[in-house]
Amino acid sequence: MLPSLETERLILRPFTTDDAEGLFAYASNPNVGPRAGWKPHADVEESRRIICELFLTDRFWAVIEKQSGKLIGSIGLETDKRRPDIASRELGYSLAEECWGKGIMTEAAKEAIRYAFEEMKLDVVAICTSLTNERSAGVIRKCGFKYEGTERSCYKIYDGSLRDSRCFSLLKSEWEALR
Repeated sequence: MLPSLETERLILRPFTTDDAEGLFAYASNPNVGPRAGWKPHADVEESRRIICELFLTDRFWAVIEKQSGKLIGSIGLETDKRRPDIASRELGYSLAEECWGKGIMTEAAKEAIRYAFEEMKLDVVAICTSLTNERSAGVIRKCGFKYEGTERSCYKIYDGSLRDSRCFSLLKSEWEALR
């Protein structure tokens, strides 16, 4: 299980099934999930199922705003399918719309990346985003990732359509040079 982490404004902690209502509160917003290729959650039970099937692993944190104690997002270090034999994980995240544009996900991502390199002893952290998700691309740039290329029609989203993905990576040596 992942440990809890703390930043200036955030607590990153493992999900619990008690987080279903908090997850639903932002994941039901039609402006959130489709940017990342997943459908808005239909009800709290769907959010609870997703927590049980995906988030109750050693790969995801709930992003909690310290001041309010509110669950405002998720961030994780998933298996990197492009680098199966390398110490690498793929960063993924989502954030409540009312928190966009405040540097919150950049703050959470930098802490997850620190954990990946310092605690997990990874050599690479990767991330991919759709061609149209400029908010995510901004976080990626601020964290120092380098553009690798675009994979065409590589990601099937919830409605069955295919998306291209811009792929980025950050090597441990690059991350160390940024510190």
